[in-house]
Amino acid sequence: MNIICLVKFVPDITGFGYDYEASSMVRNHTRMVLNPDDVCALSFAFKVKERHPDSQIQVVSMGPTTVVPHMHDLLRIPVDKGTLISDPLFAGSDTYATSEVLGSYLKTQSFDCILSGSRSLDGATSQVPPQIAEILSLDHMLDISEIDVEKISPTEAVFSVEGERETTTWSMQLPGVLSLGRSSTCKLPYPSYADLQRDVSDKLTILTNKELGLDPSHVGLEGSLTKVVNTYDANSRRRAKTVVETNEEGIEFVFSYLKDRGFV
Repeated sequence: MNIICLVKFVPDITGFGYDYEASSMVRNHTRMVLNPDDVCALSFAFKVKERHPDSQIQVVSMGPTTVVPHMHDLLRIPVDKGTLISDPLFAGSDTYATSEVLGSYLKTQSFDCILSGSRSLDGATSQVPPQIAEILSLDHMLDISEIDVEKISPTEAVFSVEGERETTTWSMQLPGVLSLGRSSTCKLPYPSYADLQRDVSDKLTILTNKELGLDPSHVGLEGSLTKVVNTYDANSRRRAKTVVETNEEGIEFVFSYLKDRGFV
């Protein structure tokens, strides 16, 4: 199979900067990590490659060139090709503009399946995967908990989706876009010690708008349909903490607390 994995490197939630004038996150000097949902998507691709060694995996990401070392890390595990779409022109793109950029590249590629995460840690809107599917005229499913590695082929995928009350099993004709959620148990393999410093720069292609040829008015802040009206620092306050013991007095305290607030 020929699999494309869409991945995103997101700011570490322990701290990131924000440009209030541009109304966008500052990613250039922030520690970036691979989006947790995308970890599940990529790790499933490795399961397919393990079962079908002739499968090809391409990782595609959009972001600043500061994520190049992170892309190299992925290319040191069973990834055959990496593509980073990076141009200052794309800075500040919302989900609509991001989908336009990624979709324009994916239109030029041959694939059996596109895998992605369902949500990104820095947005959680779930908009990019279905928008890309719409651009490519492909079927799409969100919040997949498990894909049957024994039943996936270049023409069909069978997978499970967890709902609030039940888990349902679906079948989709491929090519299509499959988005996994963090409920998946997939994990990424570690690179071997010998591969830790291996030069993989020849496996990574960096594309700018010079290659994609997009109208500048359709990308970045100018091309984004989402307009930020205002931003502000949220004021947090430390809540009082009460520790109770597991005795009658403690139980009575908890019961009264919940009753006063209408929970019981």
